[in-house]
Amino acid sequence: MKINKIWFDGDYIYGRKDDGTECRQSLLWYRPLRTASDSQRAKYRFGFDGIHWPELDVDVSFESFDYEDAEPSYLQRFFLTHPEINVAGFANSIGINPSLLRNYINGVKKPSKEREASIIQRIHALGREMLAIPSPAFL
Repeated sequence: MKINKIWFDGDYIYGRKDDGTECRQSLLWYRPLRTASDSQRAKYRFGFDGIHWPELDVDVSFESFDYEDAEPSYLQRFFLTHPEINVAGFANSIGINPSLLRNYINGVKKPSKEREASIIQRIHALGREMLAIPSPAFL
């Protein structure tokens, strides 16, 4: 089923399908769209299987609106909102393949509950380490 109308609201892109049903997905999956101006977002075209923003070099497939994980998990949300985190370095610090962690972040693969818990535990540990750094006022 195709999307025939789109609009943006906050952190989401919405679509209306041919049958009138509405769906949405998080803009966290599409950083250029997330940070784009309204005028940039308005410059799109519908294609055979999706929506394309030539100026932003972004494509959103129609089928992606039907994915089960249209909303990022907590793990995905952390990495998608913190691009300053070096994914390869983080993955190496917990002993997993960086490509595998990228696949988890991008939704290509899903970690087991145990693996997800170990990654989140490392994120928490990193946060505690960062909090232990004294503020400049205390130096």
